[in-house]
Amino acid sequence: MRLTKSTDIALRIAMRLAVLDEEANPTTREVADAVGVPYTHAAKVVSRLQHLGVVEARRGRGGGLSLTAAGRTGSLGPLLRELEGVGDVVGCEDEPPCPLRSACRLRGALRTAQEAFFAALDPLSIGDLVASPTGPVLLELTLRPGLGARPDGGAGPSD
Repeated sequence: MRLTKSTDIALRIAMRLAVLDEEANPTTREVADAVGVPYTHAAKVVSRLQHLGVVEARRGRGGGLSLTAAGRTGSLGPLLRELEGVGDVVGCEDEPPCPLRSACRLRGALRTAQEAFFAALDPLSIGDLVASPTGPVLLELTLRPGLGARPDGGAGPSD
């Protein structure tokens, strides 16, 4: 299974925000630049993450992005299910529809595999993903003045 580009961007943004100190509040453009994605894609993803309660976005002076507590500690499985949707892995009902769809066992097997994929992520959180060695690498991505590490080291739970 391959995640959509949008989900990939969402995870990169959340992970980047997880390692920054709480006062950093980078802009969407700064985070997009740091994780190597186009600003327009990042803006759409940030809006979705905000709607899901993962990211807080504030406008104006002192504004910017921050990861919410729920975003830091919430389970990855449900987040990815929401971002990806739980549609079919294959296009059985596409145009033209697959002629095997009424008697196919593959569709059910792929749904089971898809759920196993998401279930494997249920015990993990964004905080878990930024544990060392990932956290330090995320901090090195185009750091700008004022965007430092969290006082606690910014690497999430220790191993």
